[in-house]
Amino acid sequence: MLFAGLFLILLFPIITGFVTNNGVMRTTSPLFQSTASPSSTANPSSQGLIKREKILKEPALWEYNFGLQDPQLTLPNDIVARVTPPETYEITESQIRTLESDGVLLIKGAFSDAWVDYLRTATAHQVSNPHFWSFAGTASKLYDYIQRNIWQTNAAFSNFYYHSAVGDILRQAGRTEEIRLSTDLLMVNPNKGFKWHQDNQNGPIAVEDGLRFWISMDATPSTHGSPVYLTQSHLNTCVDPEAVFVDINMSGLESYRTSQKKFKISPGDMLIWHPKTVHKIDGAPDGIWDSYRRVLGGTVAKGGAKYQDKTGSGGVLSDLGRHELKQDEVLNSAFFPIIYPRFNEKEARERDQGVVGRNPKDIVNKLGGLAGKAAGTRFFSFFQVLGSGPGTGDHPVIKLPGAKK
Repeated sequence: MLFAGLFLILLFPIITGFVTNNGVMRTTSPLFQSTASPSSTANPSSQGLIKREKILKEPALWEYNFGLQDPQLTLPNDIVARVTPPETYEITESQIRTLESDGVLLIKGAFSDAWVDYLRTATAHQVSNPHFWSFAGTASKLYDYIQRNIWQTNAAFSNFYYHSAVGDILRQAGRTEEIRLSTDLLMVNPNKGFKWHQDNQNGPIAVEDGLRFWISMDATPSTHGSPVYLTQSHLNTCVDPEAVFVDINMSGLESYRTSQKKFKISPGDMLIWHPKTVHKIDGAPDGIWDSYRRVLGGTVAKGGAKYQDKTGSGGVLSDLGRHELKQDEVLNSAFFPIIYPRFNEKEARERDQGVVGRNPKDIVNKLGGLAGKAAGTRFFSFFQVLGSGPGTGDHPVIKLPGAKK
């Protein structure tokens, strides 16, 4: 039933005809603010205890938008959109070796206050004008807001990739001369948190061809929200590459589970890690965020990466566009835009014209392969990460926004 529900959610835009509606506006979003939380309100029935209030409210069904969105933001540092070359940022050989050895690297202050403000403003606009492709994650309450491939639908984020130093940083980290965006995510406040896991939603590439990244707009709270990694766990040979959930007490992880590194994150910091590096994030203890943890993250492909058709596996969820690439062809497509050494003008135009995006026929074809037993096992692995699923007594429920409890 869970699979059927997710399938219907992803097919909903076909039924509605992919109507474009960029005019829906919500009240001014507090997401323009910094990390600081608003004051809480007292609950008279709690004998003096403070009632915690969510800083973001779930959007109603009619508030979702379809099609392309452009908040018309001014880029920092006098950058002219689609004209100015991307910025650069030098990392050290020592940092690169740390990534290669530990499987994870934190770069403090990789992005300036101006870029952080830009991303916060773009995020505020997105959450105030929620896109339908955020529906499944938001309605399931995994996050207060989460949307995959945000670069495809919101011009502010594609311009960030085209003009910031993100491509330059990642090409140095990966020792490569080309960086393409495989898939990305805008993530605001993880309500449930994620247990120990490895990433398999990396787009249609092999793990050795990818690098994960995470750009923070906020400081993580002292009690939750900080990412924790098992250093060097990307070298393990015991975890199934298709698995999401990882039991760190399993045989073969003995040398890794005692080496945990917790990162204290500040605005503008950037995390980079290997897709196989095992990690976790603890959500708010009661599932209520009264502050912000806004992150832009995803996976990039190194130069020469070849397309891997993941139809029939959970990994296909990050590859739902009709790009016509075939198995083992070089990943050269506007659906996976080049961001280093410089964005491609033709690819950018195709994004602006709506050529790049999810395709109803491709969604049906690719998701059709997920109905088998093996795919079901992989989805069970995913829900184990959330502390839900069969046998846990906490089954995930997808509720229509605005519906009565």
